[in-house]
Amino acid sequence: MSTAAVHDHGVVHHEEGHEHHPKATFLNTYVFSQDHKMIAKQFLITGITMAVIAMLLSVLFRIQLAYPDKSFPLLETLLGRFAPEGRLDPEFYLSLVTIHGTIMVFFVLTAGLSGTFSNLLIPLQVGSRDMASPFVNMLSYWFFFTACVIMISSFFVQKGPAGAGWTVYPPLSALPTAMKGSGLGMTLWLVSMVCFVGSSLMGGINYVSTVLNMRTKGMDLWKMPLTIWAFFLTAVLGVLSFPVLVAGVVLLIFDRSFGTSFYLSDIVVLGKVMPYEGGSPILFQHLFWFLGHPEVYIVIMPAMGISSEVMSVNSRKPIFGYHAMVYSLIGITVLSFIVWGHHMFITGMNPFLGGVFMITTLIIAVPSAVKTFNWLATLWRGNIRFTPAMLFAIGMVSFFISGGLTGIFLGNAALDINLHDTYFVVAHFHLVMGSAAIFGMLAGVYHWFPKMFRRMMDEKLGYLHFWLTFIGAYLVFFPMHFMGVDGVPRRYYAFTEFASMQRWLSVNMFITWAAIMSACAQVAFLYNFIHSIFWGKPTVQNPWGANTLEWTAPIEHMHGNWPGEIPTVYRWPYDYSKPGAEEDFIPQTTPFSQTMSSNLPHDFEDNPAGLEELKKWTSTHKANEAVK
Repeated sequence: MSTAAVHDHGVVHHEEGHEHHPKATFLNTYVFSQDHKMIAKQFLITGITMAVIAMLLSVLFRIQLAYPDKSFPLLETLLGRFAPEGRLDPEFYLSLVTIHGTIMVFFVLTAGLSGTFSNLLIPLQVGSRDMASPFVNMLSYWFFFTACVIMISSFFVQKGPAGAGWTVYPPLSALPTAMKGSGLGMTLWLVSMVCFVGSSLMGGINYVSTVLNMRTKGMDLWKMPLTIWAFFLTAVLGVLSFPVLVAGVVLLIFDRSFGTSFYLSDIVVLGKVMPYEGGSPILFQHLFWFLGHPEVYIVIMPAMGISSEVMSVNSRKPIFGYHAMVYSLIGITVLSFIVWGHHMFITGMNPFLGGVFMITTLIIAVPSAVKTFNWLATLWRGNIRFTPAMLFAIGMVSFFISGGLTGIFLGNAALDINLHDTYFVVAHFHLVMGSAAIFGMLAGVYHWFPKMFRRMMDEKLGYLHFWLTFIGAYLVFFPMHFMGVDGVPRRYYAFTEFASMQRWLSVNMFITWAAIMSACAQVAFLYNFIHSIFWGKPTVQNPWGANTLEWTAPIEHMHGNWPGEIPTVYRWPYDYSKPGAEEDFIPQTTPFSQTMSSNLPHDFEDNPAGLEELKKWTSTHKANEAVK
């Protein structure tokens, strides 16, 4: 190492030979980049694009539900054979529901959320120059991008995209002749998902390896921000559960293409007995939901970590119960593997087994409640700054509470038998998983936008975006609970054939217009996002007064994050509003010897590691004084 140079912020840097990188070109800078910050931007922009597509699909099928007997010539112009005489084809309606759910659950809330913020924050917050394997990290994005292209291309095949629901249950998904959406479109869905799982596994292994092996000096596990804990445990969940989906998909491909019957038995199509016997569609449900329920937490845990960080920074308070928050994340991770059967209460499972799944489902509510209590306690009597990011983080907590409470109903086997496959389920998971995770993701976008693009987003547009989206989401999903209690089934094309359900037609119209309002609100976000990238107000290095390491990196991006020696960590990431400190935040890179005060014993109630550091400094200081 060459001679050290001391920078303004007090951290010693060194010029190191390994920081030299290949000559920058357009391709290796913006397309096939191995820099985790650029890959994060690629995941984010691709995720936002897919979210817009999924949102437009939802508007199309909501129009059908609101006006089931009305003809819209514009639909025929736009969709051609999929909307004859201006009305959606019933099978294409199911395809829209299928692709909307698939895109939102996997491509937006999994890859868009984890891919963006795990890539951006893990190296920066643990003090690493990049991911453990930058090349594999690049591959993970391009596998994801390929999966997106294949999924969207299914709209351009003759019979249209997959149409068996986002869970692709057999026999609709296993018999290519079952319906239009069971043909080539379903094959493309399966190939797309295999590419997506490959992306998730490459990313997950990278995230786990980076967190375990590449933390900077002083960054032990109990000094990591809650964001890193959330991303790390999410990656563990993905690595352990996604291969099971691949196994299920491979067996489904065998049934579709090679005459096997893993999921098929005694099938009759158009009066013809099919040559399948011995299989069971319930096997697919076991394989799918063994991934499917951990997937719920793969979606929500990054949003939990992001919201925890945003709320602590903008409350100017230490996060309440840091250790309890970490243990609750670990508890959710473990328990999520033993609750998948609550999706299958009506499959005829043994009542004793159903009781076991019911108990584990209700137990997993405990760590979720711990996190909720800690968020509320963090906000309590805080010096709150209502930035757009803070509002979206608080909105995430609101949706998590209101949606989570309905999960207690669905986790009870006796109640679930009546509510299963009704709009109550749609309302529940759109609040607790969809809306909560989206709001956590948007909180992250507004909070770390300056770190990603070196500019600030417009606050007024952010406030407009929040309130329209927050109100719109509740107006869309809250009425669905009442529809579900009345027995209105989900995925139906129209309810005009059923006298008992016609009374909900006006509610469907109301929900549709609320959905259109929410969709229009996203225009404000898209304009704000794109305009701010190029013309937003330039940011300062640490615009929020946060403690974590990413705000010590230079504003101008460089491959390697820090120009010299990586900063050393001395304290946990939530030293806000410490008594006796000159400012209301103390970065992790500040040694304890620089913040001595008469009130120090109170500074370490939540940070035992810091107290040990103080004792070492005190003994050394006394020894030096004795020598003098």
